[in-house]
Amino acid sequence: MPTSVKCPTCQKDVLWNNESKFKPFCCERCKLIDLGDWASEKHAIPVKPEFDADDLDNLGYDEADFFKEN
Repeated sequence: MPTSVKCPTCQKDVLWNNESKFKPFCCERCKLIDLGDWASEKHAIPVKPEFDADDLDNLGYDEADFFKEN
């Protein structure tokens, strides 16, 4: 029995097989809608910042001589 998934855009059932040209989407239109959502940043992968921007002040980056060579 072939696997069936829901189209991420319209929730229509899509068979997961070689004939499904746009899987996991049901059609090119749904694929392009999703691509447009990513391009306009409606979708985003959450990322934890590497550092707290407020901590930069505590490290002395705002001091005039911080980047001068010793």
